[in-house]
Amino acid sequence: MAEQTKRPVKITETILRDAHQSLIATRMTTEQMLPVLEKMDQVGYHAVECWGGATFDASLRFLKEDPWERLRIIRKGFKNTKLQMLFRGQNILGYRHYADDVVEYFVQKSIANGIDIIRIFDALNDIRNLECAVKATNKENGHAQIAISYTLGDAYTTEYYVNLAKKIEELGASSICIKDMAGLLVPYEATKLVTALKKAVKIPIDLHTHYTSGVAAMTYMKAVEAGCDIIDTAISPFAMGTSQPATEVMVETFRGTPYDTGYDQKLLSEIADYFRPIRDEALEKKLLNPKVMGVDIKTLLYQVPGGMLSNLVSQLKEQKAEDKYYEVLEEVPRVRKDFGEPPLVTPSSQIVGTQAVLNVLTGERYKMVTKESKALLSGEYGQTAKPFNPEVQKKVIGDKKPITCRPADLLEPELEKIEKEIADWKEQDEDVLSYALFPQVAMDFFKYRQAQKTGIDVTAADKENQAYPV
Repeated sequence: MAEQTKRPVKITETILRDAHQSLIATRMTTEQMLPVLEKMDQVGYHAVECWGGATFDASLRFLKEDPWERLRIIRKGFKNTKLQMLFRGQNILGYRHYADDVVEYFVQKSIANGIDIIRIFDALNDIRNLECAVKATNKENGHAQIAISYTLGDAYTTEYYVNLAKKIEELGASSICIKDMAGLLVPYEATKLVTALKKAVKIPIDLHTHYTSGVAAMTYMKAVEAGCDIIDTAISPFAMGTSQPATEVMVETFRGTPYDTGYDQKLLSEIADYFRPIRDEALEKKLLNPKVMGVDIKTLLYQVPGGMLSNLVSQLKEQKAEDKYYEVLEEVPRVRKDFGEPPLVTPSSQIVGTQAVLNVLTGERYKMVTKESKALLSGEYGQTAKPFNPEVQKKVIGDKKPITCRPADLLEPELEKIEKEIADWKEQDEDVLSYALFPQVAMDFFKYRQAQKTGIDVTAADKENQAYPV
């Protein structure tokens, strides 16, 4: 292999965030992570994704852990490796838009506590919802990686993605991620897309996908051959299924080629050995459902992410209407079209899915409408790739004038008010942000923390595993 042809692919390891979020509802504890951090630090990963997404909520709500303390502990363990988090633009890690002062402070504190790369995305690919987080990241000398939520539909042509990538580069991002949350990007489409993006922009391209539909490893291979710089993988015990392709498999795939990572398989094998008993324990406790380890071809047929499918099933079970499953699946694309064809990712996937269930169960489309559907059709989440169905919009919001500005422009600063509300409970600056995102959950955690310090017995019931929507 001639020296000049070498182009090693970089790998972001997801075991400490997306892998366990996808497979065991984000239930891995800091204690379980701690012993292996030093070993992981020796691999030479481009980055380790360890924070953000659902880890924050799950730590507070179910594990009774301070997510900020987790980040500080992980930072100590990784002396040579960059740490990465997932950040939902103006939603941060929550489910609504927050004022700019909260977004800026959250970015500042994330970087101060150890994050190097912030992957920022918006469910609608509305660039305006990314601006504040990108500026804040650059101000703190962090690496702002903007993720394009990848999806299929009339609006989503190669030209659409190329135009979006150019805007992302202009905004000041340091890299771009193609975020394929549902495993919809098939191998030869990846070749086309990556080739087009590499021609259009100069910043590095990262590809993130899930194995749900069974094509992810092949998609990575074609993407890397087309010029993709970074791929996201998970160490094998927590790979495949609704998680990412296995790290060791991709390392071996590219061995001896121009894309060779140079990673040590013996070291990766030791890391896998460490996580295997954690996987086995999760299976034993029924925290890991073997169903999520297989291929779900419905993902490609209905273009619906795996997590959204399971949400639909549980909603129908509650209503004793499981026989309506296929009717709901057929209604999902219709609702999505009415709602401007948004990518199906948190929170748009929940909004579209729940509305499809209501349309089928009531027997009349949009007879009952959720407050989130109203908010989406009112422009409160931002601009969709295509216009809303005007008849549906009229039926749902009536004569209300939809907003057309950046939604956060209508929000008053929030930090000062929050500071006052939690003054009695605050033990660190970061507590203000925990409370800003999840007021009730954070307050319960603060009370738990206080009880622990005063020696009051806190029952094991607090740590009971409950279903968590990933």
